[in-house]
Amino acid sequence: MAKNIQAIRGMNDYLPAETALWQRIEGTLKQVLGSYGYSEIRLPIVEQTPLFKRAIGEVTDVVEKEMYTFDDRNGESLTLRPEGTAGCVRAGIQHGLLYNQEQRLWYIGPMFRYERPQKGRYRQFHQLGAEVFGLQGPDIDAELILLTARWWKALGIAEHVKLELNSIGSLEARANYRDALVAFLEQHVEVLDEDCKRRMYSNPLRVLDSKNPDVQALLNDAPRLSEYLDDESRAHFDGLCELLTASGIPYTVNERLVRGLDYYNRTVFEWVTTSLGAQGTVCAGGRYDGLVEQLGGRATPAVGFAMGLERLVLLVQAVNPEFQPDPAVDIYVISSGAGAQSAAMRLAEQVRDAAPQLKLMTNYGGGNFKKQITRADKWGARVALILGEDEVAQQQVVVKDLRSGEQETLAQSELAAKLALMLG
Repeated sequence: MAKNIQAIRGMNDYLPAETALWQRIEGTLKQVLGSYGYSEIRLPIVEQTPLFKRAIGEVTDVVEKEMYTFDDRNGESLTLRPEGTAGCVRAGIQHGLLYNQEQRLWYIGPMFRYERPQKGRYRQFHQLGAEVFGLQGPDIDAELILLTARWWKALGIAEHVKLELNSIGSLEARANYRDALVAFLEQHVEVLDEDCKRRMYSNPLRVLDSKNPDVQALLNDAPRLSEYLDDESRAHFDGLCELLTASGIPYTVNERLVRGLDYYNRTVFEWVTTSLGAQGTVCAGGRYDGLVEQLGGRATPAVGFAMGLERLVLLVQAVNPEFQPDPAVDIYVISSGAGAQSAAMRLAEQVRDAAPQLKLMTNYGGGNFKKQITRADKWGARVALILGEDEVAQQQVVVKDLRSGEQETLAQSELAAKLALMLG
């Protein structure tokens, strides 16, 4: 017997019982995005490797250790996308969507990073991201945060996520701060772990979000990024904070929040939770005003965020078990007797014509009425439509409410109105 082939480690199957919940959550997210006027863009899973090296930064963990990169048959280096922003910017430049234009875009799909798989963090994972181009004020930063806050309310998890904000200033301000931070770290090398020593010169701001408690204690005495902010960045951040306060969105300023990708500037934010154990990030983003020009386009202000769907699904399951997927089936059609199967199939198509929003399944494979009712319950149906020889002959149907057990016989011509009353 041939050996079974298993899924690649960290790349998981999602079975129908799981995808039903995913679909309901994704439907909620998409509905809110549409209500704010955001439009979907669909992007390739594979891009040229230099796109990510230029956008994310060659000395980031993503580029150095986590990308799935390979040469195709023509010797061109390609990479499975590790995040969505770079590809979205590339598409905007390529198709002329960005310069002197305003765009509100969103995308959803799988991303790929080679790292140790753990709960809610896999090698193939799924993200939903939103990107806005052509607007530079703090008001659009605030709108993105308001949009995400509306998600949490709709999903019933608002009490379990908290907003953290920071401003990392302009490139010039960060360069000045970087010099001061490196000088400080050089005086305390003995406290740094190997990862921080490696980052100290290549990407010193990432030392700020080290999880090492000794390093975090040391950073209490380090120079603060806020002391090096340029006036425009400080005014932008103050404006954002005022807008969020006026909108009733609570937040905490976290001066060690820097984000892991090089393209960010000014606003950075994270929604975090402790309801899945250790603090984890649910959704994160910020401004990246220099990225479009960095990738070959004309200078364009931009801001966006991305959210890992695996972690969001886990959070909804953990704190809001009442948020359940819609039933797989609304109506189950049961039949028995001569000519009943053919009549059931015709009736099912008539119902689909009259009420295409309903999910309807027809019983196949025979079985007595009791067995067919059991199958209807298995699929979670709310209503059974029952046809026997008498119903077929008289153009009638038995409509059974599977919740209350009540049933009645009526003309098939009256069925659509009855279902509308029962199922809305």
